[in-house]
Amino acid sequence: MRRALAGGQHPFAVVLGCVDSRVPPELVFDQGLGDLLTVRSAGEVLDEAVLGTIAYGVLELGVPLIVVLGHQGCGAVAAAVHAEAGGELPTHIRYLADRIRPAIDHRLRGDARIDAAVTENVRRVRARLAAEPDLAARVADGCLAVVGARKADQPVGA
Repeated sequence: MRRALAGGQHPFAVVLGCVDSRVPPELVFDQGLGDLLTVRSAGEVLDEAVLGTIAYGVLELGVPLIVVLGHQGCGAVAAAVHAEAGGELPTHIRYLADRIRPAIDHRLRGDARIDAAVTENVRRVRARLAAEPDLAARVADGCLAVVGARKADQPVGA
């Protein structure tokens, strides 16, 4: 397989997921070498490097699908929620929290607030990616789908 991939790659999806070591996209989606172009950022936070990497997958490699993968128990989202309650964060983690903050529902409390923020953050990141000019043109042409997904820490019903 590695020899076949040495000549080029043709992943079928770009997966933007969290850096959390418990949520590796290749294992979550049961995929192998060359199947996914994975981009990982704490809390799926977008910056220029992440956007450029995703655009590379779509525009240069012709990947037809972007998946924004959030997960329960996201430490970056929890840090953003706790920072809103007055918690201090180191500078670079503050940067992450500031980008996640718009996803926080202030009507909720405790774990429900964090859980809802995870889902809303995925929705917001997905919407932003779909609206990026280079990507939006592909979406409008039907050549690209941008979807949100969420990995649960426990099996459904547990």
